[in-house]
Amino acid sequence: MSAQDSLAVSPARATGPRRDRDGRSRSYAPFLFSLALAALIVWSWSGSDIELDRVASSGGRIAEFLARMLPPDLSVLPVVLESSAETLRIAVLGTLGCVLLSIAFGLLAAETLTPRWLHLPVQWCLATIRGIPLLLVAMLMVGAVGLGPLPGILAIAFHATGMLAKFYAEAIDGIDRAPMEALDSAGATFLQKLRFGAWPQMAPDIVRDTLFRFEMNLRESLILGIVGAGGIGFYIQVYVRTFQYQKVATLTLVVVTFVILIELANGLIRRVLR
Repeated sequence: MSAQDSLAVSPARATGPRRDRDGRSRSYAPFLFSLALAALIVWSWSGSDIELDRVASSGGRIAEFLARMLPPDLSVLPVVLESSAETLRIAVLGTLGCVLLSIAFGLLAAETLTPRWLHLPVQWCLATIRGIPLLLVAMLMVGAVGLGPLPGILAIAFHATGMLAKFYAEAIDGIDRAPMEALDSAGATFLQKLRFGAWPQMAPDIVRDTLFRFEMNLRESLILGIVGAGGIGFYIQVYVRTFQYQKVATLTLVVVTFVILIELANGLIRRVLR
């Protein structure tokens, strides 16, 4: 073998083991992740006092509880419909408030629109909002403005902003910059670039996330009555505490009907937008 051949082979020999070591290290990553996940599951199981025989024997007690709810007491239907309308108003106005707040905070939290010193604190602020329990926010609002639907609206608007603004910022960061640059080179204004370059790409995600957040707000507004924030949740906790389970069944049927109707409306809106 000539000197030139040995020089040509030596780099391959030098890089060959390194590639093998890199390959082995990459192959270890899924194994280590699976091992950590298994350890987490074992740790959670061992500290949760899970007994399968207790789960197997719970069927009779569940059936007995459900039997107490039959037949539903329809005498409370007028009260239930009125309180359900109040719950719907809380969800609608709370969603409107969080959408307005999320537009502002979403623009500030977008990494492609704002500098690092601005979007990072906004992202931390949104994460802090998401970490505060809704019931705690509702209790704070009840103490601040009193009982009724207003504290529920304020609590929903504040709490939902933490998630929806994050979704808006991610939708902004995920757009293709090429249409924006083409409009910029053509002399378009900022609003024109936003309307014709960014919005067509963002619209499906924005609409999907907003409808999903509205559905969540409706479900969350059901429990706000527990702390006096109005809505159907107030009557649910009253009837449960007084063991009037047949009335609770009526409230449950109304809530399920609301959720199904909203899901159908969401599907219709998505089809219209497409």
